[in-house]
Amino acid sequence: MFGADATTDSGSGLPVPGRLTVLAGPTAVGKGTVAADIRRRYPAIWLSVSVTTRPPRPGEVDGVHYHFRDEAGFDDLVAAGELLEWAVVHGRHRYGTPRRPVEDVLAQGRPALLEIDLQGARQVRVNMQGAFFVFLKPPSLDELVRRLVGRGTESSEERERRLRTAEVEMAAEAEFDVSIVNDDVRRATDELVSWMGLTPAESH
Repeated sequence: MFGADATTDSGSGLPVPGRLTVLAGPTAVGKGTVAADIRRRYPAIWLSVSVTTRPPRPGEVDGVHYHFRDEAGFDDLVAAGELLEWAVVHGRHRYGTPRRPVEDVLAQGRPALLEIDLQGARQVRVNMQGAFFVFLKPPSLDELVRRLVGRGTESSEERERRLRTAEVEMAAEAEFDVSIVNDDVRRATDELVSWMGLTPAESH
């Protein structure tokens, strides 16, 4: 499993608050929605903002949802070693996690969450010892397909590409420390927070 060496509370088996938690899962499973719910209801949990070469979707704000960069700007970050992880996702756009903000927050002892893809999670496993890895999965593959089609933000070609990627990503579930079914966003969020070793009272 990814986080077999993660630092845990010896009494509960949960990761110690202030350690890094990584949330990953197949495309369209709702990782971003869960992260947004945490941002809204659990403000004490720090969420990393990824860098991407993907153009913004309607309503997305630079610096809030993502740091949007062109290819040259992303190359500069890679060359400078400023990314904790990065990957080409769905064979098109690049995504990455800025290294310094993560290290600064962990040094402060704050609970931190990365919401990233499977490739990124595997890199964090190598680059950040002690992280705890959570796999977010859909109730079923059929439901995942429904969400992917219903989102309406991708072309038919893009949906097919993402579905093929999702099938591969689903097979990686056994590599993670724990799995959470995203059948209800609020419930999945609360379960994730509990796995982070926090309670609602402690998180505000």
